Amino acid sequence: MLLSEVKEGRSARIIKVGGESALRRRILEMGMVKGAEVYIEKYAPLKDPLELIVKGCHISLRVKEAEQIIVENL
Repeated sequence: MLLSEVKEGRSARIIKVGGESALRRRILEMGMVKGAEVYIEKYAPLKDPLELIVKGCHISLRVKEAEQIIVENL
């Protein structure tokens, strides 16, 4: 399943990070690596962007960026 499909208030584990090299590198630098646990804090009122908690840090991603990350539900 894609990270953009995870419901608000749920956790997931990252399986794979895809995307272009620049986008992929930026996502990996934020700590979103394979095996990391991600908690979906909330979606913005219009569902874009979404706020995540990864390793104790709050991160905002656009839905298009979140579609590049494959996760499994916890």
